[in-house]
Amino acid sequence: MAKHEPAAIAALPWYSEAPAATPRARRFGWLGLSGRLFLLTVAFVVLAEILIYIPAVTTYRLSRLSDRVAAARVAALVLNAAPEGNVPDETARRLLMGVGARSIAVRVGETWRHLTTGPIPSAVAETVDLRERHWFAATGGAFRTLFLSTEAPIRVIGSGQDGFDAVEVLLDEGPLRAALTDFSLRLLVIFLVIAALAAGLVFFVLRQAIVRPVVRLSRDITAFADDPERADRVARSSARTDEIGQAEDALARMQVALGGELRQRRRLAELGLSVSKINHELRNLLTTAQLLGDRLESVSDPLVQRVAPRLVETLDRAIRFCEATLAYGRATEPNPQRRMVALAPLLEELTDLAGLMPSACIPVEVRAARDLEIDVDPEQLLRALTNLVRNAVQAQAACRAEDGAVLIEGSRGGAPGEGAVTILVSDNGPGVPERAKANLFAAFQGSTRAGGTGLGLAIASELVRLNGGTLSLDETTKGARFRIVIPDRAANAEAA
Repeated sequence: MAKHEPAAIAALPWYSEAPAATPRARRFGWLGLSGRLFLLTVAFVVLAEILIYIPAVTTYRLSRLSDRVAAARVAALVLNAAPEGNVPDETARRLLMGVGARSIAVRVGETWRHLTTGPIPSAVAETVDLRERHWFAATGGAFRTLFLSTEAPIRVIGSGQDGFDAVEVLLDEGPLRAALTDFSLRLLVIFLVIAALAAGLVFFVLRQAIVRPVVRLSRDITAFADDPERADRVARSSARTDEIGQAEDALARMQVALGGELRQRRRLAELGLSVSKINHELRNLLTTAQLLGDRLESVSDPLVQRVAPRLVETLDRAIRFCEATLAYGRATEPNPQRRMVALAPLLEELTDLAGLMPSACIPVEVRAARDLEIDVDPEQLLRALTNLVRNAVQAQAACRAEDGAVLIEGSRGGAPGEGAVTILVSDNGPGVPERAKANLFAAFQGSTRAGGTGLGLAIASELVRLNGGTLSLDETTKGARFRIVIPDRAANAEAA
């Protein structure tokens, strides 16, 4: 089978040209869905680790400062126990070295006692009061310690214990910065391991659960677009019950329906070409038959004189239809030329269809008032009725109905406030099968008998619709009854 032309898909009513890829889409298109998913997973993991790192480094710095204050409390006990707060310089140096501080001060009541070996600095880089926890200030202080180098010490204030009220420590930032850097590096290594494991696991799960089915759907869609008429290009549905499974089922149904529609369109196109060729030859044959009919008019036989005008008129109508079909290049019906015409003479022309099946002559009876007029294109109405009557005669002849008959009734009526003419075509045949009722008026789908094409009812419905009417099937206990309702344009205009 040849590959399907893109123009055939573009001709479908729901098709629209896809927008051109933007430069941004082309720039990142090489990544693919898997690559983008991996980068997105890594980005989210890194974001989560950043949100963890910020409070972790803040807590670590506060913990280090709390440890220094705790050590300062022990040294403060020595300071508090010394006579008049005088501690030998060597002892003070060792105490400060053990704490890692420049100086220690304790407050007893309103008096401060200092433990130091040198002058106390007049300026500090930051004051941290551990008795009050301010997380935003503590976070800013942690990053300041990491990234801003200064010679000024940090002033840390902590609560006291028995014998003094508070303790204050001046600490150099160098050791604290080194400790924070080491902690950050160790945390970075841990985060990298966690990120690799988490991102890999998430990526693997999402790839198996989402990316691979989506890639498979994309391949199925691409393969189907290349040749949508091949049945083996229909997507294979998995056993999934989630949204992807529903998408697979929907895609499979769409591909089956679209493939069938495209195959039918191709067959209709081929059929249309064949019909055009047949139509051309048929017009030539009908022209020859018309010439023979003209000669029959000169024959003096009464039967010939009665039949010949109707034969000539029928041939003229057939030739005009063939010419119109060839002119339009397809079987599209021209706009109706509606006018008020007598209905009874039109219906009486249908009685000749009684001899359509010589093996089982089915009588055709007409009941319509002679003065009943209908607002319609007479040729189109006659063609629609011919299809209905022919179907009724053939259906009854096929089942060899003993009491077979076709009744055509015309009457004026319609909905309240409207003027309309109703035509009923009834028969005593087997009726319309239930399986055919759903697509009764659809071309190639509404055939009610074996070997039928399903075009007769479709053509009849279209012709009635062009004249502003409706064609429907009534519910009956026996046989079939089709109802045609043609409203009067003048009556409807007055009602409106």
